[in-house]
Amino acid sequence: MGCGLRPARRLRSGRHGGNRRVGRPVRFTFGPPRPPGGTTLASLSTRPPSGGRVTADRLAGEGQACRAATSPSLPLHARPRAGGHVLFSLSPGSLLAVAGVLRGPERREPTPAEDWRRAVVDVVIPASRHQHSIVHCLSSLLSQTRPPRRVVLVDDGGSDRDHTAQIAREFAIANGMDLVVIERLWSIGRTPTIKRQARELDCDVEFILDGDTVLESPDYIERCVRELYQGVGIASVGGLRLPMRARHRRRWADSEPFRRWVGGDDYRDPYLQGGAEGFARWIADGYRESAALFSQGFVQRGQMALLGGVAHPAGGAVAYRRRYLKDLFDRYEPHHGEDMSAVPEIFIGLALDHEGYRHVQLTDLRARSLEAAPEHLPRQLRENTMAFLQCCRAFDALLRTPFQQPRQWWRRRQARRQIANGTRPEQRRVVEAYRQPFGARLTHQQGRPIGWALVLAMFDRLAFPAMLLLFAAAASWTGLLAAVAIEMLGWLGVLMIVSRGERMAMLGKGLIAAPLRYPAACVELYSLLGFIGRSPVSVVQEHRH
Repeated sequence: MGCGLRPARRLRSGRHGGNRRVGRPVRFTFGPPRPPGGTTLASLSTRPPSGGRVTADRLAGEGQACRAATSPSLPLHARPRAGGHVLFSLSPGSLLAVAGVLRGPERREPTPAEDWRRAVVDVVIPASRHQHSIVHCLSSLLSQTRPPRRVVLVDDGGSDRDHTAQIAREFAIANGMDLVVIERLWSIGRTPTIKRQARELDCDVEFILDGDTVLESPDYIERCVRELYQGVGIASVGGLRLPMRARHRRRWADSEPFRRWVGGDDYRDPYLQGGAEGFARWIADGYRESAALFSQGFVQRGQMALLGGVAHPAGGAVAYRRRYLKDLFDRYEPHHGEDMSAVPEIFIGLALDHEGYRHVQLTDLRARSLEAAPEHLPRQLRENTMAFLQCCRAFDALLRTPFQQPRQWWRRRQARRQIANGTRPEQRRVVEAYRQPFGARLTHQQGRPIGWALVLAMFDRLAFPAMLLLFAAAASWTGLLAAVAIEMLGWLGVLMIVSRGERMAMLGKGLIAAPLRYPAACVELYSLLGFIGRSPVSVVQEHRH
């Protein structure tokens, strides 16, 4: 029974369950009454559907029982995250980032055709066993400078779901929050959840927020929507996604919306653990935070300046143009089916890249996500690498960019020079930086600039770890130690530069997390070599399994 938690509600067909089909969502909504002619969901009862209220002290008692259990029984299952691969300061991707940072972004004042203030924003929260984090997530939404029109929480836990949906309802009642809760009797996955909401909603911006993620920046949604409407070529906008530490959970537990939900109950967070397990989680989160800052704060910042975007969103908290998502699923669902990838952010990102759209990342916005236990880190790295390689195989036209871009680069350079000299008039009425023509046909003909980042990401997983293995095979220990020392100095130097206000703390985290980087790189190298040596049929069969 794991932690002894019993499901909040379990509906079944039969005499007492009604004539409900398995997998059909059950919806609840709370908040102010809707106008006549609107949805009839508001007329449902707001009484908790299972034996009484899930009070904070009851939840804390169940959390204390979870402490003695194993990590898989905790709410956060160890699903892979986008952008979790290992990067080195001497890798080709880092050199590309240095070139982008030195060059700077393209200086062109945009003239958007649409007003971002009129955009309708809906938040979709795919949740699965997030009962100990969903209140933190909803509390961060109430602190945003631009509140969304609607918040839709989809509990996809299926038969293994916990009290996530029930706790979210009680939080909505306590804070007067307009919340729509969808419970699925059968889990269908994260990607189908995003797809169905993209088709069913009528909003302009679909903001995907994980149930274990909080928005640390109060203007996160506002800034994302504003940047999203700077050009029609921008498909998604997100900020930095960093691990949620103990101090962040305490801060949100002290917020006013959280205290309204707690009332007079005693709340004890089961994730604020001590002992060996808490220390191991602290080490793993330190590694994840330093790796995320190096990847998102430095490497992807250089890609933004040089290429106009990143390969795919980091996930956790991302704003998409809903129409682009709907068109994407309508096109690729007949071929790829329901579950397109183990990491939907990678597939969605590369599919939009293939059409000529861009993904923007704002380094001054931050979101915090609760990460899995340390023992799940190797599995996350392997599944992330496999998902990335599968998506690269599906959109291999992007990887052929280095063989097609030099000629296109020369043509664009000549056109910009003619426009600057006045010999060729500017024909665009709507100006947008990094604008490129749309269409998959053009991708096959001339590639995309972001294809350079994908090709170098492949080499990042192979070049530096292979060089270290060659040094070790040749017994050149002096060269091995010199390469590791130079790489470590570059790694720590970059971390101190991008960590404003906490440079010494990040230096300590980088030193502590350094021993984990090289075993993690070996896991990625092993996954890459295993993927190369397998046939496409076996890869597809394992993905479907």
